[in-house]
Amino acid sequence: MEILYEDKHLLVVVKPAGMLTVGYPGSHGRTVIDTLTRERQKRGLVHGAYKPYAVHRLDKDTSGVLLVALDPKTKDLVMDTWQTMVKKRTYRALTENPRGPKWQPLPEDHTISLPLIKNAAHHTYAVDPSAAILTPEQKKQMMDAVTHFTVLEQSARATLFELDLETGRTNQIRAHLAYYGYPLAGDELYRSHINPCGRLCLHARTLEFVHPYTKELLSFEVPEPAEWAAIAKR
Repeated sequence: MEILYEDKHLLVVVKPAGMLTVGYPGSHGRTVIDTLTRERQKRGLVHGAYKPYAVHRLDKDTSGVLLVALDPKTKDLVMDTWQTMVKKRTYRALTENPRGPKWQPLPEDHTISLPLIKNAAHHTYAVDPSAAILTPEQKKQMMDAVTHFTVLEQSARATLFELDLETGRTNQIRAHLAYYGYPLAGDELYRSHINPCGRLCLHARTLEFVHPYTKELLSFEVPEPAEWAAIAKR
C-alpha cells in the first residue's frame, strides 16, 4: 500500500482494490487501518490513542486515494470539517452500456440528482420520487444524493466516466449509474454482464484538501489502470 504523504497528523495512501478500509463484525482479511497500524508499530509510532483512524471510506472493491488521521483530535477535526476542507474529490468508473437497440449515449456532462434508499437486503438503489411508488417508511429513509459526471470515452459496449460527488453516500456512484443502465464493470450487485479487469472498476483518482493545521492546499492524483480507457474506446 503506497504512502503518498505522511506527517505527524495525517497519512494519504493508495488503497488497493479488494481491501476493506476498516473492519466490521464478522468481516475477515486485512484492512487498511490494520495494515497501517502494524506498519507503524514496527517503527514505534503507535502508542496509546496515537494510531491510524479512518476519516472517510472507500468500498472494499474500490481502489484509490484515501486520507487517514493519526490521532483522535485530528480524526474529529477532519470529520467535523470534511465538507469544507475537501476541495476536490473525483472518481473514474468503467461501466457497461445499456443493452438493446434503443441505447443512446449519455450527454458528455450531466448531474444525477436522485435520492437513494435501501431495500430489505440493505441494497442501495436510486429512485425517482415523482415516478416511484414508495411506502411511508421508504420515504423516511430517502437520502439526498448528487453526482456530477463527464463522459471521457465511450464505445457501443462500455463507457469511461469521471465523477465528482456533491454528497458521499454509500454506493452512490454504483446506484446512480446503474439507475440509468450503466452498472460498473465487474459489479455483480448491480448485475453487470462484463468483467474485463477481474474487479469492480471504480477508482478514487483525485483528493484535494486544506490541511487542518497548516492550512496548506494539498492535492493528490493517482490514475486508474490505463486499460480502462482502452476498453471504453474499443
